[in-house]
Amino acid sequence: MTFTTTLQKDAIKIMLLGSGELGKEVAIEAQRLGIEVIAVDKYKNAPAHLVANRAYAIDMQDEKAVLELIEKEQPTYILPEVEAISISALFEAEKRGFHVIPNAEAVNKTMNRKNIRVFAAETLGLKTSGYEFITTFEGLKEAAQRIGFPCVIKPVMSSSGHGQSIAKSADDIEKSWEIAKEARGDASELIVEEFVPFDYEITLLTVRNETGTVFCDAIGHVQKDGDFILSWQPAQMSEETLQKAKDIAKAVTGGLGGRGIFGVEFFVKDGEVYFSELSPRPHDTGMVTLITQSQSQFALHIRAVLGLPLEYITYGSGACGAYKAKNEKLNPTLEVPDSAFTKDSFVRVFGKPESHVGRRMAVSLVLDEVENAKERALAIASSISDS
Repeated sequence: MTFTTTLQKDAIKIMLLGSGELGKEVAIEAQRLGIEVIAVDKYKNAPAHLVANRAYAIDMQDEKAVLELIEKEQPTYILPEVEAISISALFEAEKRGFHVIPNAEAVNKTMNRKNIRVFAAETLGLKTSGYEFITTFEGLKEAAQRIGFPCVIKPVMSSSGHGQSIAKSADDIEKSWEIAKEARGDASELIVEEFVPFDYEITLLTVRNETGTVFCDAIGHVQKDGDFILSWQPAQMSEETLQKAKDIAKAVTGGLGGRGIFGVEFFVKDGEVYFSELSPRPHDTGMVTLITQSQSQFALHIRAVLGLPLEYITYGSGACGAYKAKNEKLNPTLEVPDSAFTKDSFVRVFGKPESHVGRRMAVSLVLDEVENAKERALAIASSISDS
């Protein structure tokens, strides 16, 4: 196969449905290959808007609006980058001959925790924590009693930890019910999960296309309120446990089909691997690959989409620390100290047009031995400020 690119009217064109910090890096990698990028989000001046050929702000849950834009731009590939998208629009786009990455059915299964959990546990028979789905407050109370405390309560459709909580006792149920309403997506149905007292959790970036399946080194991470604050690569784990994770990741991504990168999340307890969640796109914890790999997860995603070879080299171990805003501000200013930029560390600022307390605005990246990298990444992130 030969990859060709042109700047003429027949250019390869990708449409990003979701244009946050992950979409921005995907857009940059596409631009490096001369690919035309159309960035779409629900608000203006989203991070990927800043680097795209054209940008649009629409209601991405409006089927008509999404389809009208697809027909207008005629993209070669449609890359959903967030959960809150009209899935009916993606199915219809496929019917009209457009190529959704990885495919509309995979997006349908993974954008909703219910669909992917049922698919993994009941269709593929993968090991997961116990779970129930509920739609009412009374149902939540009853399910929590059956699952047992502590239990994890999440909206079936959300991202970056929005709406997620841990109920330690029956006294926490009402608070968890209210927190769930903060979902970035749909809070009409919740999943109540058994709390696994795991030893650690990992993300296994799994890249697939017609050339084969490639795994990046496992990524360890620490989350707070369901959103990552620190990730590192490689995660320290036995080869036997890692192989179990690879086998599961290959089974579930093979079952979904299509091409692209998949962020597959696992809990690990006493060497046993529990499937947790899956995103059919680059993963926030995978931003560490911007410094650890010759081809970051974003570059690998574009290669997979184009059907290109997926080989890459690893530069070494490293870590990524998240900086979250301390203020509410329109057009915020981030102050990053000079000490953040060394021969083996740097910062990536997302360029979000508005800050909210707790909103991720930048990441620090460090190439070093894992423990040193983790410490330095957190220190650099804590040295950033916003105003």
